[in-house]
Amino acid sequence: MAYLDLPPISELEESVRTQLEAVQEKTGEVGEVARILSIRPDIYHATTQLFKALLVSPTELSKPIKESIAILVSNLNACTMCVGEHERIARMLGMTEKQVGDVLAGIEHMDIPENEKALMEFCVKCAGKENYKLTQKDIDLLRDAGYSDSQILEATAVTAYFNYINTISNSLGAGK
Repeated sequence: MAYLDLPPISELEESVRTQLEAVQEKTGEVGEVARILSIRPDIYHATTQLFKALLVSPTELSKPIKESIAILVSNLNACTMCVGEHERIARMLGMTEKQVGDVLAGIEHMDIPENEKALMEFCVKCAGKENYKLTQKDIDLLRDAGYSDSQILEATAVTAYFNYINTISNSLGAGK
C-alpha cells in the first residue's frame, strides 16, 4: 500500500480520472504508481507523455530491447513492482520465459547479439550512481556496434525513465 493517501478515482481531476477509468475498464485495475502520480495531474500527464513517447509509440529501438532495459534497470533499482510489470509486458510482446529469465539473471546470461549486449551494458552503467564516469569511449563503442546517436539517446532516455519511475515507486511505497 502506498505511503501517500490516494484519493478515490472518482475525486480526481477530470482529465486524469477519464484516463484511469479507461485503464480500469480495460485491465480491471489501476496500478498504484498511476494512482500516486494522479495526486498531481501535471506530473501524471508529463509522466504519461514520456511513457508513451519512449515505450508505446514506435521508435528506433525494438520493444523487446526497451523491455529488457526496463527489467534490467528496475532490477538494479530493486523495484519489484516495475520488474514484475515489465516481465509481464515482455511476455505479451513475445519474449519467452527463458528470455525474460535470462534478463533477470543478468546481461551475461542473455542470448542476444553482441551489439545488444553492449547496449545493455551501457544502459546499466547509465542507471548507476557512477554514470558521470561514462566517456566518449563508451559512446564510440556503441557507434562501432552499429547504433546511431539517436538510438543511443533513446536507450539513455529509456534508462533514465526507469530510474525516475523506480524512484517514485520505491520511495512512495507502491505495492508495499
